[in-house]
Amino acid sequence: MLSDTYQPILEQVFGFQSLRPGQTDIIEAILQRNHVLGVMPTGAGKSLCYQLPALVLEGLTLVVSPLVALMDDQVAALRLSGVAAETINGNRSRSDNLAAWQRVSAGHAKLLYLAPERMMQPRMIASLQRLVINLIAVDEAHCISKWGPAFRPDYVGLSQLGDLFPEVPIAAFTATADRATRRDICEKLFNRSGRVFSQGFDRPNIHLAVQPRRNLQRTLLEFVNSRRGQSGIVYCLSRKSTEKTAALLRSHGVAALPYHAGLDASERLEHQQMFMSQNGVVMVATIAFGMGIDKADIRFVFHSDLPASMEAYYQEIGRAGRDGFPADTMMLYGLTDIMQRRRFIEESDADPEFRRHEHQRLDLLLGYCEGVGCRRHALLGAFDEQLEDPCGNCDNCRNPPEVREGLVEGQKVLSAAHRTGQRFGAVYLIDVLLGNATTRIQEWGHDSLPTFGVGREHNKDEWRSIVRQLVAGGFLAADIGGKGGLSITSKGRQLLSGAETFRFRIDPQVVTGRSRPGPGSDGKYEALVDRKDRELFEHLRETRLTLARTHNVPAFMIFSDRTLTDMAVRRPRTPVELKLVHGVGDVKARKFGQVFLSAIDTHVSAQVQHGLPVG
Repeated sequence: MLSDTYQPILEQVFGFQSLRPGQTDIIEAILQRNHVLGVMPTGAGKSLCYQLPALVLEGLTLVVSPLVALMDDQVAALRLSGVAAETINGNRSRSDNLAAWQRVSAGHAKLLYLAPERMMQPRMIASLQRLVINLIAVDEAHCISKWGPAFRPDYVGLSQLGDLFPEVPIAAFTATADRATRRDICEKLFNRSGRVFSQGFDRPNIHLAVQPRRNLQRTLLEFVNSRRGQSGIVYCLSRKSTEKTAALLRSHGVAALPYHAGLDASERLEHQQMFMSQNGVVMVATIAFGMGIDKADIRFVFHSDLPASMEAYYQEIGRAGRDGFPADTMMLYGLTDIMQRRRFIEESDADPEFRRHEHQRLDLLLGYCEGVGCRRHALLGAFDEQLEDPCGNCDNCRNPPEVREGLVEGQKVLSAAHRTGQRFGAVYLIDVLLGNATTRIQEWGHDSLPTFGVGREHNKDEWRSIVRQLVAGGFLAADIGGKGGLSITSKGRQLLSGAETFRFRIDPQVVTGRSRPGPGSDGKYEALVDRKDRELFEHLRETRLTLARTHNVPAFMIFSDRTLTDMAVRRPRTPVELKLVHGVGDVKARKFGQVFLSAIDTHVSAQVQHGLPVG
């Protein structure tokens, strides 16, 4: 049995008694020397799918990774487990890179992490071809596809890997790939000859919520303040809004840091390291931050602006709750977001087919935002996956929105757009409907139109919502190349004639919904029923943080929260008992075992001294 070859390594190195669902098929396909594409949700254990075969097979495994920080973290984590891993990258000195290569070429490393641009340098390729390569793993493989949410030109060269290393299996991994992206990855990396394993995209521990943006600052502060002490990410569209938002949070006592491409590289690295190593830090970032961030206890992701697509949205919210504990998301959006995203697409250098495809993907995201059904149904449907029952863990499931027949409202807006020449934006049209005789409206003579003042049954916010939904539904189109005037589409003309229907949702009041609460204050203690276990868990976290600072690594690299949870429940008192804890391998047991056993002994002794039950 193939499992006989990897089970001892799984237990001794990684401290796991068994693999997660889906990992076995991928690992065994790799060991049988197949090309493989693994599509796995974030937190499902993609890294183990190539790290375990790397230790079973003879020779060297090459790992292509898009981010230097991710490579450094992966190598540091592997070394803590006793695995000989190396990376050569631009963040390291020439002497450090040279020493790493000497260890690799001497056969003293099992894994070598490289960025795609360094990997494909002719000199590097020539040097690697002289070594015994057993596997090439491509992480964040969606970056190779122009249909993916984060296409990177430096990944394009990886399509040559099959010709350069014809006998070496290639294993590609991603958490974010719809059907078109999966097909493109397979074609580019292994000429469609590989096996595709898709575990599905559902992350049921993540609470999904979307709201129209009314008062960004108030909504954000309420959301973050209700999650004080938790790590989270706030995504902003621009560098300026990133800085402004981080400053706002800091002014309210939140440990918030900005992250965007305009910052000095050393400052970005410093902020990232603080986020990774400290508890309760909120990173306010553009999409420049996040890919490959290996931090398991991110408890929330907040979008202050509309993401680029469903794939981008899924990728970004997927950074939350990788430890499996409850996590929260919130997306705010408005009409200006829709117009801005359309403008980005039209102003890109892409060919017409790609722009058309991007508009379709944006339409899918807008349908998700305005939808009245289960959010998870809509999200998974974008990836051709079905969910039988409503999830019960999204805002629409918790608080089903009110939906009204909107034929009359829709016709009033479209009529106002038609009669004013289809050249004005939402604010102007709403003033016409409300009968606000502004100076501009009087100058144009639009205060004498039949539609002037016919919409007084709704207030400005309600009309703003209706107009936004008409644009999202394709009844109105924004003149993204001009001044943002709204024009009537063919679908809108059908609505005017009564041949098309329109229903609109009543926007909810601002809420900062939480994921299903666990027994503990932040959902971290679902497995810790007893108070004494929770107290021990926190004591172990403090112990872990002290060790992490000593070793200058993020805390989760010492042991994950899941490991500490299991440790708090089992309360091992000997090295043998400690080895039964999930995630405790041989090397970590030797390095850190006595420290944690002493922490447990101290905590239990204190409970006995105070006459408390110890289980």
